[in-house]
This record gives sequence, structure tokens and C-alpha cells, in this order.
Amino acid sequence: MVLNFEDLRTKMVDNQLRTTDVTDKAVLQAFLAVPREKFVPSVREALAYIDDDVMVATATAETPARYLMQPSPFAKLVQLANVQPEDVVLDIGCATGYSAAVLSHLATSVIAVECDTNLAGQATSLLSSLGCDNVVVVTGQLENGYASEAPFDVIIIEGSVDYVPGPLFEQLKDGGRLVVVEGRGNSGKSMVYVKSEGIISGRRAFNSAVKPLPGFEKKPEFEF
Repeated sequence: MVLNFEDLRTKMVDNQLRTTDVTDKAVLQAFLAVPREKFVPSVREALAYIDDDVMVATATAETPARYLMQPSPFAKLVQLANVQPEDVVLDIGCATGYSAAVLSHLATSVIAVECDTNLAGQATSLLSSLGCDNVVVVTGQLENGYASEAPFDVIIIEGSVDYVPGPLFEQLKDGGRLVVVEGRGNSGKSMVYVKSEGIISGRRAFNSAVKPLPGFEKKPEFEF
């Protein structure tokens, strides 16, 4: 059976995004514009639009498995970030580039950071093939962000973390927003942090259970 990906994309937006309070027209249009099936392995194309995370790289001895985030929580994070057409966005943990492709339709430019060189190469190729000329993919440790191009209007972290490292807050512009899921599994909570006159304030927005990103694990604390 030949799958109609355009129809599946529309159903994803109508049944997974709109029904979970994603109402921003620009965000919905961005999700309609990006062929999610291009960003998953060919053997998983049929799963591209399911209401779940989709694995794009299996675990190795050195690295955990990597996933495209489930559409609804990702869309809600993007909406929470309130990306404007003039914004410069830092996309942390872009994997194969799907998140960067969506953000490219909302922002003036996107810098996508990926720690896995194979995934970064795939992302660069896919984004180029789709004409996402306002995205640059760079390879580096995710928790370090990309200080050389800071400050950013928006920073979005594409997976759950134990904590947000201080250097990422330093890379926010005044008035900038950082959105992230903190905590693992069902204890995960989506947060938006805003910088105002150098001060960071945060608020909890909604609960989310998404796959963790490498590099954001809490270090064991020494106890007497």
C-alpha cells in the first residue's frame, strides 16, 4: 500500500496538534509544510506521523538512542517559544533536522546543534534538499549551546533534561525565551524561561513525557 503522506500530515495537525491546544496559525502552517517522513529512516516512514516519538538512531555503547519528539509536545513547545519572523533561534539536539525545518518556517534564521556527526550530516543534507536555506547545522556538545553566534532570541531543547546549564541562559538575548522539558518520563514538565534585564525567570506550562537528550544528566553530588 502506498501511503499518502500529505494526508497523514494533515491528520497529524488536525488530530494531534489542534486537539492539544496548538492554535497558533503560523505554527500549524509550519507543521503542515514540513514532510516529517523525510526525517526518519526509510524503514520507519510508515511511523512518521504516529502520536509518539520516532527513533532515528539506535543506541550504541557510547550514545543513547535518538528520537524525533512526539508531534504534540514539540508543537506545544514551539508555540510556547512564541517564535517571531525576525527571531534567531538556537535548536539544540536537532537529530536529523526535522525540528530545524519546522523552525525555519517561523524564524529569520536557525542554528541547529547536534552532537552526533552522522545525524548532523543527515540533517544538513535533508535541510538543503528541502530548501531550508536559513538553517545552519553545527556539530558540538549539546549542553554547550553555540556561544560564538549568541545571543539568541529563542533557544529550544529537543528532548528532556535533568537541568538547564547556566551557559545556555547566558546565550539568551534580553527578552529571549528558552523552552525545555525538565524531568524524565511522566514527571517531565515543560518550562519557559525568559531573560529580562539579565534576570532569568521561569514558569511551568504543561506536563510532557519526552525522550532525554545526552549531555544534560545531573552529576552525582558528593555526600559526607
